[in-house]
Amino acid sequence: MKEQTEVGKLKEGRYVVVDDEPCRIVSIAISKPGKHGAAKSRIDCIGIFDGVKRSIVQPVSAKTYVPIVERKTAQVISIADTNVQLMDVKDFEMFELNLTEEQVSGLEPGKEIPYISSLGKKKLE
Repeated sequence: MKEQTEVGKLKEGRYVVVDDEPCRIVSIAISKPGKHGAAKSRIDCIGIFDGVKRSIVQPVSAKTYVPIVERKTAQVISIADTNVQLMDVKDFEMFELNLTEEQVSGLEPGKEIPYISSLGKKKLE
């Protein structure tokens, strides 16, 4: 799920969709309008799920998409190596996440943990 907004209304720390990937905005630089054009905005951001740095340059009045990022809670159902099966506490949706060994070491079945969900992707906080 995503909604549309103007580039000029974006702020640091918020989210934006770049290359179909939800990203957290790290910095915004706005240039002055020139003789023949509008002010441009350079947005540097980092992907929420992949950690890749991305940047976009667009006019301040252009439209862009903002992802709806939800923070939810899930219960650990089972753990198999680094593959963890989880169930959302509110809507009882079952899903699996592939985690690192470090993340798995602190988990046990029955424990409730927070996670982030946006554009059909999920990860632990």
